[in-house]
Amino acid sequence: MTTLPNCPECNSEYTYEDGDMLVCPMCAYEWKAGEETSQEEEKVYRDANGNILQDGDTVTVIKDLKVKGASNVLKQGTRVKNIRLVDGDHNIDCKIDGFGAMKLKSEFVKKI
Repeated sequence: MTTLPNCPECNSEYTYEDGDMLVCPMCAYEWKAGEETSQEEEKVYRDANGNILQDGDTVTVIKDLKVKGASNVLKQGTRVKNIRLVDGDHNIDCKIDGFGAMKLKSEFVKKI
């Protein structure tokens, strides 16, 4: 009995073979057996127009956004300086004047 490698995405031990592919039932990641997978792949974050975002960029909010826990909204055209890119659902960490620390999705901003 051969031992199959753990999933390179979620490190699950429950991988199985499907033809010449290996499949992880936990995260649905598929890869070829013996294929070198690079876990050091750098994620590319893009704004609403498709421009690549980087740490320290200045962006503008492209639509009014409701803020949980606040009575007011984040208005369209609000400038956000010095963003920081992070992994997760909301991939921009920033500080906005009048709101404080916020997390934004890159699809709701455009690079200036």
